[in-house]
Amino acid sequence: AGRLLIRKLIAEKMCIPWNEIHLQRTSKGKPFLANNVVSIYSNYNFNVSHQGDYAVLAAEPELQVGIDVMKTNLPGSSSIPNFFRIMNRQFTETEWGVIKSMSNEWMQLDMFHRHWALKESFLKAIGVGIGFNLQRIEFNVSPLQLEIGKVYKETEMLLDGDKEEEWTFEVRNIQIY
Repeated sequence: AGRLLIRKLIAEKMCIPWNEIHLQRTSKGKPFLANNVVSIYSNYNFNVSHQGDYAVLAAEPELQVGIDVMKTNLPGSSSIPNFFRIMNRQFTETEWGVIKSMSNEWMQLDMFHRHWALKESFLKAIGVGIGFNLQRIEFNVSPLQLEIGKVYKETEMLLDGDKEEEWTFEVRNIQIY
């Protein structure tokens, strides 16, 4: 589904016939258009994510873009506290403080997935793989509670302890039935 979304985007926005679209991936797995085309878009950037029955696409004609979609699910055969223990090194102390401040385990798991999706979307935007130390990235999520369907842009990111002013993160809680 993700490749279909990318092809439709390229066909419509860049006017490249469907059968002439050549997609490749960087060595770290980020998809890109391999066609040598002249376009008004000098650096058309796109990214996809999927989980279960859902696929999402983000695109931007000039800036780096990454996206992630997560469904809050119980962590397989592990309890939530044990899952958090296993994943401890993936978040900063501040992030864990926010995650564990939620009033119940389900809300904690939801906040965990929100932080994870933010980190994943950033890594996908810059095109790096899983070797990147996730402790270098810290998110200050805001607001803590998301209204379904509303887009929020208040979340801030720190990279190596410094606030990143050039990045914008959009967060939306979608109701999945």
